Amino acid sequence: MKKLLIRGGRVICPASGLDAVSDVLIEEGLIAGVGPRLETSGAEVIDATGLVVAPGFIDIHVHLREPGFEHAETIETGARAAAAGGFTTVCCMPNTKPVNDSATVTSYIVDKARKHAVVEVFPIGAITKGSAGEEMASIGSMVAAGAVAISDDGRPVMNSRVMRRAMEAAQALDIPVIDHCEDLNLSAGGDMHECVESVRLGLGGIPSAAEDVMVARDIILAEMTGARYHVAHISTKNAVAMVAFAKQRGLRVTSEVTQHHIALHTGHMRPYDSNYKMKPPLRCDHDVDAVINGVVSGAIDCLATDHAPHAGDDKMQEFEKCPFGIIGLETALGVSLEVLVHSGKIALPRLVALYTSEPARVMGWTGARERGTLRQGVKANATVFHPEYPWTYDVTKSESKSRNSPFSGRTFRGGPIVTVVGGEVVWRAAGF
Repeated sequence: MKKLLIRGGRVICPASGLDAVSDVLIEEGLIAGVGPRLETSGAEVIDATGLVVAPGFIDIHVHLREPGFEHAETIETGARAAAAGGFTTVCCMPNTKPVNDSATVTSYIVDKARKHAVVEVFPIGAITKGSAGEEMASIGSMVAAGAVAISDDGRPVMNSRVMRRAMEAAQALDIPVIDHCEDLNLSAGGDMHECVESVRLGLGGIPSAAEDVMVARDIILAEMTGARYHVAHISTKNAVAMVAFAKQRGLRVTSEVTQHHIALHTGHMRPYDSNYKMKPPLRCDHDVDAVINGVVSGAIDCLATDHAPHAGDDKMQEFEKCPFGIIGLETALGVSLEVLVHSGKIALPRLVALYTSEPARVMGWTGARERGTLRQGVKANATVFHPEYPWTYDVTKSESKSRNSPFSGRTFRGGPIVTVVGGEVVWRAAGF
């Protein structure tokens, strides 16, 4: 493999406490050294002057749709979109067809990613067979085949006894349980957040309580079982408060928030525009303030995209009929820089941590699976980005197969420049 020298960038590695202008030397696919004015021969040189060099970004919540929904996304196209967003590692949810509830499907995803993905892809296995919520899936065999967590994602486990058993199994295997927190009885028939706007538009509402009830239940079960429990795409004020309380009590509870849930609220929705339909739905402005404060305080551990591609024919139906979800890999950094850093909410090193060391900690990636660091000897995954340059997102040019984004046409300040996976440049912004 070629040597690669990333020269003269601001190297931010929260895992090691480094924030300084340095060089990063990569040899044989591993980090060979980080320091000022490194010398080597025969290396490809990337001039990172004025840029930030970070450990490879990690997204622990994406949907790659394969197998079964390749018309919306494939492992190959989703991985390309991830690379274009600066992500070097992604974890894909199990709501495929067939559902990833067995070692066979897990192995298929692992093999497909090894052959066709330009970034690292780690599967998340289902909690229950068919994600039907009743009978436990073969969790141990999926973990042996490469699954790194369990979740029933958009079809949350309503049966508390089954969720308890899942947490006990996950605790024994030392993997996180990731839950899409939604009481399906409370949210039934809803298309957007329950509020004045939902009444005005004549759309069924999804109350905040649908999320809050499930977060409360799961925290109680996490305390009971000692499991590592992770709240996916947290979106309500009360849910953030409960997670903060659980952390204060020393429970192994973590959470994530998506970029769209910190950047958008119900007042931003274009009436009946399906690009604003997702689960959890966009909430009220006070909920958005709460989740941003959760990021600032540390109640929320990391950022994730919940990248959810849908083909045009599926998404461009009446609002009540179209599926939930938007794509987000390519806009994630631009959105989070705008909302969190340029607004003065957090410092740049904290944002880097939210994409690197923090998701790695949530997943428990140490030893051979260590990610989110530029420590010497680890796999050379790196994200080089510009914190200031202006660019406009054009969804028609997305690397994803789908186009369902509310951010198309939006101009951002700062974004990814070069993505390096295993010492190889897998994506580079035009003009750099």
